[in-house]
Amino acid sequence: MDTEMIPKFTSKDEEIDYWKALSLTYKKSYHEAQEELLEFQEGSRELEAELEAQLGQAEHRLRDLHTENQRLKSELDNLKEKLEQQYAQSYKQVSMLEDDLGQTRGIKEHLHKYVRELEQANDDLERAKRATIVSLEDFEGRLNQAIERNAFLEGELDEKENLLESVQRLKDEARDLRQEMAVRERTTDRLSAPSSPTLDIDKLDSAVQASLSLPATPVGKGMEHPFLNPKSSVLTNGCGHGSSPLTPISKNLCS
Repeated sequence: MDTEMIPKFTSKDEEIDYWKALSLTYKKSYHEAQEELLEFQEGSRELEAELEAQLGQAEHRLRDLHTENQRLKSELDNLKEKLEQQYAQSYKQVSMLEDDLGQTRGIKEHLHKYVRELEQANDDLERAKRATIVSLEDFEGRLNQAIERNAFLEGELDEKENLLESVQRLKDEARDLRQEMAVRERTTDRLSAPSSPTLDIDKLDSAVQASLSLPATPVGKGMEHPFLNPKSSVLTNGCGHGSSPLTPISKNLCS
């Protein structure tokens, strides 16, 4: 206690009363403080018990949380491992799919190119087909013309062979007639008329020789053979009826 706060006493009794009063005050304060201390200690014990109970619960909860944390960490590690495996597998599948896609695109481009080549080849074949059809039609026309010409020439050849046989027969008959006329001339007068049978025989022989010397020509190509032309003024199939009169000997040959 500060000495400056102690009052000055005038007497001993006043000082004794002051200190008695002060001691009573302190004693009262002491009892109040002691009661408060007891209440505080009791409250502290209750609070401590409650805190210990809460601490036990907290520790138990902490152990549970620690166990749960360990379990979650383990699950997290497992999930990470599975995720990494799945990611690796997915990456591998994606790589394979990309490779397949690249191959498919290559095959698609190759097929597009092959289709274009086939279309080009088809167009070429169509053009070649049309050209071939035109060539075949032209060849068929020329072949038909050649067949017709060949058939006509075969007919002409058969007719020529028949005419050659007729000419040969006429030559033989003319030779026989010449021999016969030579015999008759020796028995007749040498001053016979110009229209005598000898002159007619010479004309017939000249016509036969001329027909044999002419080349065989196709129809429509130059001069026609006298025996092949039904309109000829000389002989036709061996006996013609043209503008020139027939001699008596010719009439005998044609009869």
